[in-house]
Amino acid sequence: MADMRHVHVVDDEEAVRRSIAFMLKTSGFTVTTWDSGVAFLRDARTAEPGCVLLDIRMPEMDGLEVQRALAAQGIGLPVIVLTGHGDIATAVTAMRQGAVDFLEKPFEKAALMAGLERGFAQLERRDTAAADARAAEVRLAALTPREREVLAGLVRGHPNKTIAFDLGISPRTVEVHRANVMTKLGVHSLSDALRLAFAAGMADGAGAPAAIGNIT
Repeated sequence: MADMRHVHVVDDEEAVRRSIAFMLKTSGFTVTTWDSGVAFLRDARTAEPGCVLLDIRMPEMDGLEVQRALAAQGIGLPVIVLTGHGDIATAVTAMRQGAVDFLEKPFEKAALMAGLERGFAQLERRDTAAADARAAEVRLAALTPREREVLAGLVRGHPNKTIAFDLGISPRTVEVHRANVMTKLGVHSLSDALRLAFAAGMADGAGAPAAIGNIT
């Protein structure tokens, strides 16, 4: 089931760390344990990608503080918070901050496995999106600066005449650049070209898709 997926267990209680690590390893996961949120944050940026089981009640930095620090550093590891105090309000705060799930100690193995499945599904979606973005950027790199400007105009939902006016060129020249964009990107429709542009981060015009039918 796990196929060697990695889990970071962050808890200041050694007995808890050992118990969870044993459960996970016998279920096929690889595990790294951390005795404090501070220790985890110190190496989080270069840590093995995976899910984080994060205890709420820890000295120095509690789980919510660690979760906020991860977000501030742009570290997108899915977090499942652990609480042994029935503190639902704290768990809700963690969920609002982006936690995938929360588990109250002691928790059932099935609940932990379900939470991890949600976490790894989220991680895989992010990995797919990142791979799509990289692939799109490679394809857009073949465009000349002028062709990218024309594509940017299309992303904003502008018709050829408006793009021509903005760039100080003729509508016919815009048509030529637009045809070159389609050829270099290897696409056959404007919607496909826009999907690539959006995947590569060219999202200046959020309303562009709605305007596709009006672009001529």
